[in-house]
Amino acid sequence: MKTSEKRRKYYNRGYRHASTPELRYHLQVPSGGAFGRPVLVAVHGISHRAKEQWRAFADFAERENFVLVAPLFSRKHFPAYQRLGVSNKPVPYYSDLALNRLLDELGGRTGADTGNIYLFGYSAGGQFVHRYAMAYPEKVRAVTIGSAGWYTFPEWRAPFPRGLRLRSGSRLLKFDPESFLKVPMAVFVGELDIESDTAFKRSPRLDQQQGLTRVERALRWTRAMRIAARLHGFETEYSCQVLAGCGHSFADCVSHGKLAEKAIDFLFSHSEKQRVAPPHPPVNFRPACRIA
Repeated sequence: MKTSEKRRKYYNRGYRHASTPELRYHLQVPSGGAFGRPVLVAVHGISHRAKEQWRAFADFAERENFVLVAPLFSRKHFPAYQRLGVSNKPVPYYSDLALNRLLDELGGRTGADTGNIYLFGYSAGGQFVHRYAMAYPEKVRAVTIGSAGWYTFPEWRAPFPRGLRLRSGSRLLKFDPESFLKVPMAVFVGELDIESDTAFKRSPRLDQQQGLTRVERALRWTRAMRIAARLHGFETEYSCQVLAGCGHSFADCVSHGKLAEKAIDFLFSHSEKQRVAPPHPPVNFRPACRIA
């Protein structure tokens, strides 16, 4: 077995987050270690294939020297994970708060730079990552979204999650356009991803605001984000790239559309070049890679 394959096998174990044991995740650490390295969080869609997210980005973690985390938001414990836990029914755990706790613990145990992360999400995971970035822009460097079904638009008239207005009595979230409109984001969607399947949310208001297909919704949302950013005086990049010959299959988008490679190129084009890992960990650093 090759060294890279051994390393993959070692780090691709199912970990449980200590303070939220219901949240499992796959972890990939580059051979140089985690200390001071940036973190990419890759979030699955409603198929809940977290390992598929890990597999798509594992080699890039070694090449680009970042730590890869692929959380598994289970159906039982995180039924509304793509909406940050906002639901008409009580939910066991909020997905955004669970991820925050996971990152805090991971940073404390490995020394990885979990305070300023990169995000990728596919389909429902794409919904999660852009909403997370809008709620926690201070924690996020850049975001890539793959084929999300619908989006939170930067407008206060529409209620969350279509817009930024929070309903009375809803859980506490805070949206500050002056902050989240500084976070660069890119959307990737297959040109053939125009069918309405059972997972594609439809309603008259949603269709009127966002469009009838994932392609149309991606284009409308990135345009709305660009306009909002310019109105606030920012030149933040919001882009949409259509993947030729691809539908809604994540595997096809990765193999034929080079989705993972394009996402990495976008994310790390927005990395802070001046951020260099400290040469030595602090005295009280605990170099644990196995999170249990």
